[in-house]
Amino acid sequence: MADFAQLQDKTAVVTGSSSGIGRAIAIELARAGAKVLVHFAHSEDKAAETVDLIKRETGTESTIIGCDFSSEESIKTFPAKVWEITNGVDIWVNNAGVDLLTGDAKELSPEIKLRKLLDIDVTSTVLLSRDVGNRMHDQGNGVILNIGWDQADRGMEGLSGELFSVSKNAIMGFSRSLAVSLAPIVRVNCIAPGWIKTAWGEVAGDEWQQRVLEETPLKRWGLPEDIAKMARFLASDDADYITGQVINVNGGAIR
Repeated sequence: MADFAQLQDKTAVVTGSSSGIGRAIAIELARAGAKVLVHFAHSEDKAAETVDLIKRETGTESTIIGCDFSSEESIKTFPAKVWEITNGVDIWVNNAGVDLLTGDAKELSPEIKLRKLLDIDVTSTVLLSRDVGNRMHDQGNGVILNIGWDQADRGMEGLSGELFSVSKNAIMGFSRSLAVSLAPIVRVNCIAPGWIKTAWGEVAGDEWQQRVLEETPLKRWGLPEDIAKMARFLASDDADYITGQVINVNGGAIR
C-alpha cells in the first residue's frame, strides 16, 4: 500500500488553501509527492502557515499565489498567471468559497449572502474549471476536483441550508457536465463533504454537536483530513476510471 495514490512529479493548485479543508488538501497532496501551489484571497499570513506545514511534514517547498475571486477579471487572468509559474498543472482543486457562517459575514442580509455565494463560489468554480480544463485538454492530461455539499441535493432547513443548496447544487451539476465535455482527456469529480469540523464546527453549540452525532452513522464529526484523503485518491492514477461523479464523504449520513 506504500505506493497507493502517489503524485510524484505532479503539480497541483488548491484554491482557498490558507486554512480548513483547502489547507488539509494541500498538505495531503504534497504528502503524496505533488508540488503544490497554495492559493489565498486575503490571508497571505495563513497561506504562509500552510507552506510551513507542508515543509515541516514533507520536506518540500511549495509556492504561495494570491487572487481575489470576487473580481471576475481576476478570475479570468488567474490560470494564465499559474501556467506562467508552473508551465503546466496536473491537478486543480476548486476549494475557495466565502465563509458566511462565522465572523461579520453571518450578519449579512440574505440577498448579499446569496450574491457572495454566486459570485465567489459558483462563478469562480465555473470560470476557472473551464479555462483550466481547456488548458489541461491541450496539454493532454489533468484532473479537476470541485467541492459540493452532501445535503445540497436532499435539502436542509433554514437560510444557510437554502443558500448553500443553491451554490453547491450548481457546482455539483456543473462538475458532472464538465466531465463529459472534457472526457477522455481530463477527469472531473466533485467531493461532497458532510459535517466537517472547520471554523464553524469548532464553535457550534451543543444542539448542533448533538445533531451531528445523531445524523452521522459513524458518530463523529468529519475532519478536513477526511476530505483531503479522498482528494488525494481522486487526483491520482488509481482513480483513472472515475469521472463525472459526486462523491459523499459524510460518515454515512443519509438525511
